Amino acid sequence: MSLQLINIDLTYLFVYTCNFVSNKQHLNMKRNLLKITSMAAVIAFTVACKDNQNEVNATAEAEAAEATMEAVTYTVDTEVSNIAWVGSKPTEDHTGNIALSSGMIKVNAEAVESGTFTIDMTSIEVTDLQGEAASNLKSHLEGTVEGKETDFFNTPKFPTAKFVVTGLSTAGAKTMLEGNLTLKDVTKNVSFPVVVKYDGNKMMLTSEEFTIDRTDWGIQYGSSTFTDIVADKAISDDIKLTVNLVATK
Repeated sequence: MSLQLINIDLTYLFVYTCNFVSNKQHLNMKRNLLKITSMAAVIAFTVACKDNQNEVNATAEAEAAEATMEAVTYTVDTEVSNIAWVGSKPTEDHTGNIALSSGMIKVNAEAVESGTFTIDMTSIEVTDLQGEAASNLKSHLEGTVEGKETDFFNTPKFPTAKFVVTGLSTAGAKTMLEGNLTLKDVTKNVSFPVVVKYDGNKMMLTSEEFTIDRTDWGIQYGSSTFTDIVADKAISDDIKLTVNLVATK
């Protein structure tokens, strides 16, 4: 065999080997990039959950507040009052509103003394999706899908939730509304910052966004805390809420 032919064969072998190594390295890089991207999503999701503002520390049910004889009753206007919600997964958030079916607040000299509110859990609205996608999520959350009744709020069995005022306190410059929140027959005491304003016969109570842990009320579907589920498929335990109440006397 001539020296020239040997040189050609060696050159071909060198090029083939380099291409094989290069392709393998490229494939490994793509796999590693996918792993890193997935890991980054999970880490970002975990950090975001830990950074939630006004994280509620749910405690045992407390005694309901009682108003004085001088207190004036304000009745909640259910047409313009609502509770906005945000639920999260590692790759997306879902948003919506929940209506109130009734409510009253007793006020003395512009100080809230007591109150009771009934939340219509069959009114869950999804605002980040449209059409069938929104309808499907609403049905799943409300538990009107056969076989999925207990995943979230099971509204056929528990059509309403309830909030009863137990007091007000201060945290720095903030006014904290304290109350018993009952979901699916589980009652926990919570507190969150609110601003109360008055305009003639009307009062407006608005909360800052606050965060509850749904598992405190036994809602564990999709939770990586209680079920064996891949982290990037999990549903956050946290639900962010913002209360917007308008009431008149």
